[in-house]
Amino acid sequence: MENLASFLSTPFLDTPAWFWVAFIVIVVAIMIFDLGFLHKEQKEISAKESFVLYGFYVAVAMAFGAWVWAVRGADAGLEFFTGYIIEQSLAMDNIFVIATIFAFLGVPRIYQHRVLFWGIIGVLLFRAILIGAGVALVRSFEPILFLFGGFLIFTGVKMFTKVEDDDDIENNKILKFLRKHFRITPQFHGNKFLVEKPHPKSGKLVLWLTPLAVALLMVEIVDVIFAVDSVPAIFAITQDPFIVYTSNVFAVLGLRALFFALSAAMARFRYLQAALAIVLILVGIKIFLVPLHIHIDTLLSLIVTVSILAAGVAYSLWKTRNDPPLEEQADHVEPAEFKSENPSNP
Repeated sequence: MENLASFLSTPFLDTPAWFWVAFIVIVVAIMIFDLGFLHKEQKEISAKESFVLYGFYVAVAMAFGAWVWAVRGADAGLEFFTGYIIEQSLAMDNIFVIATIFAFLGVPRIYQHRVLFWGIIGVLLFRAILIGAGVALVRSFEPILFLFGGFLIFTGVKMFTKVEDDDDIENNKILKFLRKHFRITPQFHGNKFLVEKPHPKSGKLVLWLTPLAVALLMVEIVDVIFAVDSVPAIFAITQDPFIVYTSNVFAVLGLRALFFALSAAMARFRYLQAALAIVLILVGIKIFLVPLHIHIDTLLSLIVTVSILAAGVAYSLWKTRNDPPLEEQADHVEPAEFKSENPSNP
């Protein structure tokens, strides 16, 4: 018992181990509740259910942030909430790209939650690696923040001129690589990621990827790519690994829950990208100032970020106020048919 108490009180990445254990227990419990209870059976998720589930995830994140505030102090709590909001805002683009992937591959709505759920496993792993590497870089060479800040400013400026084109998926390098190096079935096989089928030449039973597996792999890779933006962004708020990681994970969990409402209504948020670009630029400037020992108040950062996002959402909804309701859009999304270039590739 003493050994356990000693272990739980031992600092891990500047935070007592029991904080990390509590966080892991909460996340595992949420995932068991989500898959084992709410979505035990395969079913389509409506926009209404998506909003309710998102509300649940937000409530859990808020409770966790309040606990951090109470146990570790106001500064840590404020950093958590600011990081959470920034990560949520930057992950919005991620959600829209995932929706485009699902549409191109023709992933039936009934199986989309399965892909997103298992994709969370990759989020937990890859974000931990990126955040750990980022913290190590910052602590060993603080001027690296100049590079992080410059990269975010460049990305934000580029977002203003970014043109969305769904046909780009056809020429996506990730998809081309998968088609060239793996056997992919031309059709779905229920909710399976892998199936055994005869080799086109030898006739022996071999494993094939299904389009559902292709969707999962692309979603995982896309998340890693977007994390390159979002992870450095939170370093403008804090370099505390615990705050960075937990705020990232809770934000991604919540947005995945909101996916089924957002993905069907992408057109309603057409001006949100401009708001996200402004947030990225401001966060990049804030990071750039850190090595110069110029500190911008965390509460001010939170207020500015929320205000910009709220303005982007409000303006988007006002400009698209005559569009069909969100529920109607969500229930009438027709996915495109998946086309495999080389279904017999050995």
